[in-house]
Parts: sequence; structure tokens; C-alpha cells
Amino acid sequence: MLPDTTEVMIIGAGPTGLALSIALHQAGVDHVLVERLATGLNTSRAGVVHAQTLKSLEPLGVAARLVEHGLKLDAFAIRDRDRTLLQLGFDNLPSPYPYVLMIPQNLTEEILAERIAKLGGVIHRGVEAKAVTQDSESAHVTVLQNGREKTISARYVVGADGMHSVVRKAAGIGFDGEAYDGVFVLADVRLDWPLGPTEVSLLFSPAGLVVVAPLPDGSYRIVATVDEAPEKPGIADIQALLDSRGPSGGRARVLDLTWSSRFRVHHRIAKSYRNERLFVMGDAAHVHSPAGGQGMNTGLIDAVVLGELLGEVINGVRPESELILYEALRRPAAQEVIELAGRLTNMALVRVPLLRVLRNVALGLVNRIPTIKRGITLKLSGLSRAKMATLPAPSQPGVRKQSTNSEVKLVA
Repeated sequence: MLPDTTEVMIIGAGPTGLALSIALHQAGVDHVLVERLATGLNTSRAGVVHAQTLKSLEPLGVAARLVEHGLKLDAFAIRDRDRTLLQLGFDNLPSPYPYVLMIPQNLTEEILAERIAKLGGVIHRGVEAKAVTQDSESAHVTVLQNGREKTISARYVVGADGMHSVVRKAAGIGFDGEAYDGVFVLADVRLDWPLGPTEVSLLFSPAGLVVVAPLPDGSYRIVATVDEAPEKPGIADIQALLDSRGPSGGRARVLDLTWSSRFRVHHRIAKSYRNERLFVMGDAAHVHSPAGGQGMNTGLIDAVVLGELLGEVINGVRPESELILYEALRRPAAQEVIELAGRLTNMALVRVPLLRVLRNVALGLVNRIPTIKRGITLKLSGLSRAKMATLPAPSQPGVRKQSTNSEVKLVA
């Protein structure tokens, strides 16, 4: 049963909403998590968790489970078909997680949902947020469940409800940016792949980009830009992409197709992450190209930071005025991520032959300079943005609820 009131209402039970719920459970904060979809996604969508994200997720008690079920890779390569332009290694990252962890989003969501259940929480599925308002005392969310409307009042409402966020629109927050030309194809396939299951490969060609990344079950994630694509690309479509963009000579062969989709990619960022009692995070706050695998990672860290912050404000450790820290930390992080993903995508979409030659020469030079390569790996891993993933100490003393993996205890 949905309550009439709560401290925090989270709209959207994707990875970011689930992570925020875990953080609030561990802080002992009463909250409600609702999701429009009746069941969780059974397709993989995002497929990578980076080093800084795993470090940020440690307090939620899920990092070890993700590592257990994921595939560790220490190499990322940018290629122009058969030619290696830039080879990056993650095995020397200054982190307990010196690798890129490949794990499909549906499995990530399962692990987060299991953690919520272990903490005694509930995900209210099949509940659609129809309207959000706020006044000086609380926010109010009208939801639709089984054909019946109900209004829930909350001290704070968090929109983890995607690019078309109801919360962001209700808050009157602009979403600056635009869409990339063309569409992206996304697919998981069984594949004979000449480069093997040891690296994430970003391949350039005159026809466009294709990303090929191994997944834990032996399949591969394919992401590619195209001018037009069927709603559900088939084996022949994916094979054509690899024939024209992968290693030459027809050495890649698609054996089976698990699932596929097409989508249009935007690069946008919310003008603000908060309007009084309303907050946005994840895709409701920032969207961008999948190049570099940064989207879900940025949203998960949004959730960890906001969860800790809301917990401390509600528990009296911080004054409400410190809620500004969320936007102050996380919006600049999203801006950096959008710029990084944009640079990778724009490099890949170069079609003019002379510019392609210049791009390849520039990447070849970068490949010979260890300090620059190191900087790129730190950006991709998220470690260069570690300060934006960590709250400063509270400005006033108080009794702080501090949690371990499964219990909440009071400490001075």
C-alpha cells in the first residue's frame, strides 16, 4: 500500500532510483520508490561500470556483487578499422578497481533491487507519476495505480524518471542541448570477433563509428551510429555494420542476436538540479552520447551523493541550506562527461578524408605520450572527477546516522 506521506519520494526505479533508495534505507530515512513499468528491464542497455562508480557504490554494499558478476577488462582501444590509433590500459589505475567492469544494466538493476529487498524495502511498480506540485511545506505527487489516482505528500521529491522527466518539467527546469544527427543502433550479439574478448573497441570508419564490447556471458555489445535503421535491427543489419566498420576482410561474423534496438541520442543538461523541494538526477538531469560508457555511471554517483546529503539533512546532521552541495558537485561533473562523450563522438563522425587523416595522426601522437594517455584513462574511469563524487564534511556538528552494509547505528 502506498502511504499518504513520506520524507522522500523517488520517481523512477532504474539504476539511479534504486541506488538512491539503498542510500536512504541505510540512513534510516522513510521514503517511497515508484516505477511506471510493471517489471524491471530485461535488456541490457548500459553495459559498463567504471572504477570511480564502484568506489562510490561501496557504502551501499553492492560493489562486490557487481564485480562478482561482471567481466573485468583492462584495455580500451580506438581503431580505424585495422589500424590501432590509441591503446589505453586500466590495469594501473590508482583504485581498488583497476579495470573496466562490463555488466549489463538489467543485471546491475537486479543486484540493486536485491539489496533493497535485503534492507526491507519495496519497489512500488506499475505506479505512474502524473503530476507534481510543491508549496512551502511539502511536495505533492499524484500517481496512478490500477486505474486509481492517489496523492502522496513528501518533504522532498526526486526525479529519476529519465529524459522526459515529469519532475523536471514540474520544477520548470530547462533542459539545454540538442539531438545528434541520425540514430544509434544498440544490440547484444554472439559473435566471432577477431580482436577477442579482451578489450572495449571503438572503431572509426568513413561509414561511422561502431563500439564492440565483450559482456560477461560471452556475448558482445554493439553500438553504432547510422543515418536510418529499422526499429529492431536484425542479424543482417549488424553484420553489415561490422563489415563496413570493423576489421577488414569480413573477419567478424554475427552468429546470433539476443536483442536489438534503435534510439536517438541527445546531449543535454538541466539548467538546475533542484527547485526547492524537487530534485533531478541521472537521465532526468543529463543525457549524452554512449561513447565512453559514462551515462549510467554519472547517474549512479548522482544518487550516492544525493542520498548521503538528503540523509544527513533529514537526520539533522546538516542544515537544509547545504542541499546546494548536490548541484554544486554533480552538475560540473555532468558537464565534463558531456564534453568527453561529445569529443569521442565528434571524432568518430568525421567524414571528410583530410580531417580523418589529421584526426588519426593526432591520436597516433597521443598514443606515444604516456602522461596524456594517463589523463584520458582517469577521465574515462571517473577518477579525475572523484572530488565531485564526495561531499565535504558537514558545516555544523550533530548526531549522525552512519550505516554499514545492513545495519544503521547512531554515532556521535
